[in-house]
Amino acid sequence: MSRGLHVSMLTEGTYPHVQGGVSTWCDQLVRGMPEVDFHIVSLTGSGREPVTWELPRNVYRHTTVPLWGADGGGGAGGGSGVRRIPRLLVGRERRRFLAGYERFLLAVLDPAAGCDFGRELYALAALSRQGRLTTAMRSEAALRTLISVWTMRHLPTARAEPTLHDALTATDLLEHLLRPLGAQVPPDSVAHAVSSGLATLPALAAKYFDGAPFLLTEHGIYLRERYLGYRSGAQRWPVKALLLGFYRELNSLGYREADLITPCNQYNRRWEERGGAPADRIRTVYNGVDPHLFPHAGAEPGIPTLTWAGRIDPIKDLETLVRAYALARVRMPALRLRLFGGVPEGGEAYRTKLEKLAAELGVTDGITFEGRVADVARAYAAGHVVMLSSISEGFPFSIIEAMSCGRTTVSTDVGGVREAVGDTGVVVPPREPEAMARAVLDLMGDDARRVELGQLARQRVIDLFTLRRSVDGFRRIYAELDGVPEQEEATVLPSDWTTELRDPWWSDLSLHGAGS
Repeated sequence: MSRGLHVSMLTEGTYPHVQGGVSTWCDQLVRGMPEVDFHIVSLTGSGREPVTWELPRNVYRHTTVPLWGADGGGGAGGGSGVRRIPRLLVGRERRRFLAGYERFLLAVLDPAAGCDFGRELYALAALSRQGRLTTAMRSEAALRTLISVWTMRHLPTARAEPTLHDALTATDLLEHLLRPLGAQVPPDSVAHAVSSGLATLPALAAKYFDGAPFLLTEHGIYLRERYLGYRSGAQRWPVKALLLGFYRELNSLGYREADLITPCNQYNRRWEERGGAPADRIRTVYNGVDPHLFPHAGAEPGIPTLTWAGRIDPIKDLETLVRAYALARVRMPALRLRLFGGVPEGGEAYRTKLEKLAAELGVTDGITFEGRVADVARAYAAGHVVMLSSISEGFPFSIIEAMSCGRTTVSTDVGGVREAVGDTGVVVPPREPEAMARAVLDLMGDDARRVELGQLARQRVIDLFTLRRSVDGFRRIYAELDGVPEQEEATVLPSDWTTELRDPWWSDLSLHGAGS
């Protein structure tokens, strides 16, 4: 590695603009490898989002790729400050684009048609790198192509009778989602997408055009979260079918093309294999924490208290937590619930919803919104039991941090939670406040068991989930992808991991029925 190791870290809606588990993981990785030069490529909303993390010195460049700026004609990522005037497609070029765009849409809406999604995506990437994709996609001919494909008799979208307004809406959304195709990463760097989905677009293009190694890390199941989000989306069904089909095909392409996939838990690995990822290219690397930064919290507070730490976001399903607290408080009137975490931009309405729910349930006086805290360990020390109520997670930091602090947990059975907790806490089904309340009352009613579980939790972190183990794993992976082979260390799996692969989640959220 005499020339130095370069990594382009590709993020979507997280580091270095947003606080949270994935951002914490990114910062740990960058700071843990001061010998590696990092280029951070962050996919953002407007491009005006402030940087909330202090970037270390080994981040030699930070590029933002705004998805929702007014115009993508100048290419994603900017950087030069020179606005290019895109040359319009005419004649043979125009005909080739429209034919390729039709095949792209068919690959998205009708996988059985035999069209190659990857081939057509790379053709769009070539236009995006020239700053010409936006103009091409927003042309009248491209709109007519979309409506023509939508209304093919054999497709379920035809029955929904898509309108011109649907076509304009879908085109606008799809064009914005494709903007990262124009974000170029240095060809001599490892392209590390830290989520599936849009963050993989620059990595896929870099591998195809420049031969850059492509590493994919998944913390949650990105495609599942898109399906969950679009179920309540405002768009009509033809628009949802197009966007969900695009995410599905992009997800599968990323799995096939990544040189290595590093899920943060075995649960994700199972889904990746089911989604088409080659098993021999998957290597589990668990998230880790520094037990010295999250020491044993010591004595419990005098008032019975539950704590939660994270961002105030619908995917954390804090309504279930508030309802569970209200049920438990009937039996334990002195019980308190303290929520530590900030409200992301645009999330104010969700916090208001939670406050209204607490008022309706008559528990406002027992719940406090503490906001962000610099010392998260204080949040875990402030309670007897640490809660997690999410409907989707990867390998949540809040759980292993709380465990490192010697606190037992009550958490929902999502993602890698069961792998993290083992037998040191209680895992309950998601969206079941009654089960969560029972678990809380059982733990709060048995002091000896609660304290013992907390001690076992800290030891579990020290044995399996340390930051040093996690960072060293990625140091070896970067070197391997960069062409410097090192001996691989076998992944150590928790001996009590019992998560089973259920039927695919898309079996009851099929593309033909989601959001209809």
